[in-house]
Amino acid sequence: MNKRHFITATLGTASLWSATGGSSHAAPPAKAATGPTLLTISGAITKPNRGALDPAIDQMMGKHGIQFSNAHALDAAALQRMPAVTIKPTLEYDSKPHTLTGPLLTTVLAAAGVAAGSPVQLVLRAVDGYNVTLSMADAQAYGMIVATHIDGQPMALGGLGPQWAVYDADVLPAFKDKPVKERFGLCPWGLYHIEVKKA
Repeated sequence: MNKRHFITATLGTASLWSATGGSSHAAPPAKAATGPTLLTISGAITKPNRGALDPAIDQMMGKHGIQFSNAHALDAAALQRMPAVTIKPTLEYDSKPHTLTGPLLTTVLAAAGVAAGSPVQLVLRAVDGYNVTLSMADAQAYGMIVATHIDGQPMALGGLGPQWAVYDADVLPAFKDKPVKERFGLCPWGLYHIEVKKA
């Protein structure tokens, strides 16, 4: 995580305003976000609530090479309505335990019509361009959450937020015996886009 390559483009107003789209034979659009979009899910989804990527408006996604014909956009209110889970991992940045709260990643994906247990790959992308790929099976096994709060406070853009895809590495056999700085390579903070790919 400490070897990220930052993009030089300024973030500006990276909020995405939702629009409906899709063909008449597609699934009915899900409820559109009413506030600024914080997380966009695209790819193999069945509940889109916005149209195609707009190269004029969706600048950061365009610079990161993201493309989609429709997607599911989530604002802060939508994320807050989802059942929250709390984990308390020791973080690599200060080697201290912190309380992280947010919905399970599988719950977030379900809002876009991606069922838990689906044989898909997930590309998790952060605002600085850092991205990782993991399977839905691993995301479930790790109990990965989309954290929106740290130690009771909302996570800010410019810090670890506004969302962080993260797990409790202290209790997972795959990570708990590794040095703290090597436990979170699959956990992009500043998460803003998830691409769902059929396996």
